[in-house]
Amino acid sequence: MLWQPSLPERYTKADTADLQRDISDRRQRLGDRLVILGHHYQTDAVVRHADLTGDSLKLSQLAAKVCDEKPVEHLVFCGVHFMAESADILSPDHVSVSLPDLSAGCSMADMAQYDDCVHAWETIHEELKAQGFAGRVIPITYVNSSAAIKAFVGAHGGSCCTSSNADTVFEWAARGGDGDENDDVKILFLPDQHLGRNTAHKFGIDVAKHAALYDPKRTNQGERLGGMTPDQLRDAKVILWAGHCSVHKLFRPEHVDEIRVLSEVESDLEPWNVIVHPECSKEVVDKADLSGSTEFILNTIGSAKAGTRWAVGTEHNLVNRLKNQAAERGVTVRILSDCQCLCTTMYRIDEPHLLWTLDMLCGISPSGKEREPVIPNQIKVAPEIKRDALISLGRMLKLTAPAPA
Repeated sequence: MLWQPSLPERYTKADTADLQRDISDRRQRLGDRLVILGHHYQTDAVVRHADLTGDSLKLSQLAAKVCDEKPVEHLVFCGVHFMAESADILSPDHVSVSLPDLSAGCSMADMAQYDDCVHAWETIHEELKAQGFAGRVIPITYVNSSAAIKAFVGAHGGSCCTSSNADTVFEWAARGGDGDENDDVKILFLPDQHLGRNTAHKFGIDVAKHAALYDPKRTNQGERLGGMTPDQLRDAKVILWAGHCSVHKLFRPEHVDEIRVLSEVESDLEPWNVIVHPECSKEVVDKADLSGSTEFILNTIGSAKAGTRWAVGTEHNLVNRLKNQAAERGVTVRILSDCQCLCTTMYRIDEPHLLWTLDMLCGISPSGKEREPVIPNQIKVAPEIKRDALISLGRMLKLTAPAPA
C-alpha cells in the first residue's frame, strides 16, 4: 500500500452539496480533456460523477477507446491501484492516469509479489526437472494483479484473464497455450486461488487430486515448495497461488444454507435464487444456483422476471445498487450475507479525494487561488513492464475477441 498524505480541511470538512458543486465545476473546466472512471464497487456518491462505469478491465478498455475519439489528457480512475495501472498500460502515452488516493490498493493483488513469483517459478521448475517432468508450466494471472505480475506472465508464455473469460483462457492454456497442444501442461494460476479452483473444476479437473496450493508465506517460513509436497506438485494439473479476495472470502456455505431455509419458511413466496461471484470459495459456488462475473451478475439480475428473488454474493455497494434498480421492475435483491462485505480500499476513494484531484488538474489550491496545474498521484507503468504486460493482456483479448461477422 502506498502512502497518501492527509487532505487539507478545505476538503475533509466540506459538506456534500459543496463537494458536488465544485466537482461539477472542475469537470466543466476540464471538458473533454478529462474522463472519470468509476468501478462498480464504488459508493453511489462517487459513481454519480463517473463518465464511465464497469469492472476494472472494461473501464480501461472503454477509456482507451474514448482516448482515441476525444482529446483526452487525463483519466481519473476511481478504483484501486492495479486498475489504474491497467488504464495506463492500455491508454495512449500522452494521457495521464491519476488515482485519487494512493492508499487504495488491493489485498488480493498484493498477495502476489513479483519477487515471490520469480522464486516460485524457479523452485517449481527445479523440482519438476528433478522429477523428470518434460512438459511446460503456463502461467495465468487474473487481471486483479499488479502490472509486474502481468508482465511476468506475458514474458513466460502466459495470459491474463478476467472472471468473465477465465474458462476460455484456462482451456487455451490446458491445450498447450501458444505451443504444442500435445505437451504435458501444468497451469500456474495467480493470484486468486478460488477463481483458479472454480475454473479448473468447471474444466473437468478433479481439484481434490490434481490441484496444489503454493503459499509464498510458507516458502518464506522455510517450506521449499510453499506448502506443497513433491508428490502434490507431480500430480497437479493446476498450481494455485494462495491469494484471495477479502470481500468474497466473507461469504460462507452456511450463508447459502440459511437462504435455502428462508425459502422454505417463506413457502408462499418465490424461492430465493443464489448467484455468486467465482472469487467465492468452491464450497459456496457449489451450493449456489449460479456463479459468474460482475457483468454476468448484472445481466442476470437485469433480465430477471418480475416476482423473482435473488440473494447475491458479491460486494455490498454493487448489491445495494442492484437492489434499488431491480425493485423498480418488481425483482427482489438482497445480499447473500448480512456481514459487512465491503471493499474497504475502494472506500478510500471519496468525493473529497476526487475534488482534490480535479483541483490539482485545474490548477486550484485548497484556498481557491489559481496556480500551475499539477498531475496528482500519477500512475505510470515503466515501459519494459508495460511491454510484457501488454503481451499477456493481448493474448487474453485475442482469445476472447468476438468472431468476425
